[in-house]
Amino acid sequence: MTAPLTVFVNGARIEVPAGATVMDAVAAADPTAAVALGRGERGVADSRGLPVEPGALLTGGFVMRLVSARARPAEPDAD
Repeated sequence: MTAPLTVFVNGARIEVPAGATVMDAVAAADPTAAVALGRGERGVADSRGLPVEPGALLTGGFVMRLVSARARPAEPDAD
């Protein structure tokens, strides 16, 4: 049996099984936030502030924060 991973969601220590995703950890920490993440209303950033996909696999000690989802500006047309 594989030991659970310890990760941090908005500063809260969460234990998830090996092979868990970012979405799994968010759901364990805050089920309402997980629904908002699934709808695209929230996003996740790592400890450096870089965006993380909800389906990304976790490693032990991973630190994440829930953030507001922002619409990306349209890219200019390449002429």
